[in-house]
Amino acid sequence: MILTFTPNPSIDRSLELSAPLQRGEVQRLVASRRAPGGKGINVAHSLHLAGHPTLAILPARADDPLLPLINRSGLPFSRVEIEELVRINTTVTEPDGTTTKLNGPGATLSARAQIELTEKLLNHSCQAQWLVMAGSLPPGVPVDWYSQLIRTVRSLRPELKIVVDTSEGPLREVVANVADAAPDLIKPNALELGQLLGTDGRHWEQQAEQGNLAPVIRAARQLNEQGIPEVLVTLGPAGALLLCPEGLWYATGPEMRPVSTVGAGDALLGGYLLGRVRGMSPEQCLGQAVAYGRAAVELPGTVMPSPGHLQPTRVTVTRLP
Repeated sequence: MILTFTPNPSIDRSLELSAPLQRGEVQRLVASRRAPGGKGINVAHSLHLAGHPTLAILPARADDPLLPLINRSGLPFSRVEIEELVRINTTVTEPDGTTTKLNGPGATLSARAQIELTEKLLNHSCQAQWLVMAGSLPPGVPVDWYSQLIRTVRSLRPELKIVVDTSEGPLREVVANVADAAPDLIKPNALELGQLLGTDGRHWEQQAEQGNLAPVIRAARQLNEQGIPEVLVTLGPAGALLLCPEGLWYATGPEMRPVSTVGAGDALLGGYLLGRVRGMSPEQCLGQAVAYGRAAVELPGTVMPSPGHLQPTRVTVTRLP
């Protein structure tokens, strides 16, 4: 089983426009959708659609509108009761695929809720091969909470593989605490990778599109040398890069017209983990991951792809020196 933990879940509302967004104007929508959101929930949903056992752990009130959306998807989940409703994240998608996200801060987690979530993690980790801790941290928790949870879980399950997919302060704390709380895998995008090293990672993504992977490779190696065994970097239209003990790989595909980029990185991570638990080689795992990410980009809103959406033959994987 792959266990996911989403401390700051959301209801994702996707708004599609028929023309470019005009600030200050009235525009009519082509479509409006609602879906359960949060990185860990998205990863678990992609695994569930592929038929792999998974469980999503999250905080939510018993009457939260998020729960019927999760039930409708069929995704197995376990929740901890909290006082506030989860946040609503709004995504505005323009006809050319340009995506603007407006994310809420999230429901505050009390000390009691934090303890109960930690206990759930420990209880369910006994049946898991991998644990994915993903997304932003909500109000009320310390910025290094992911590192604290890694230490706690490893004290019970030292062999459990742990993934962290987050950004900004929580990601910096994860890297700062690798000496005694290193995850087995992190999945930053170019922007998040740049945040770690104090530079504009978006420029790295642009360079990758032009064929220059050197800055991203140097940054990934730096994280690897600090103690993180696997670094999976998503590069938007330029594909993804994987640095692991077996070597270095880069995967990309032909140019495509995006429908929505929301959740593409989560689908990519789900595809990668499916490959890992099924014994695929690093090259095959990365190829499947990028196939999942590309499939997600061609779907509206936060819709996660199923295996039937994949086009793996459109992905090229290259081993780099």
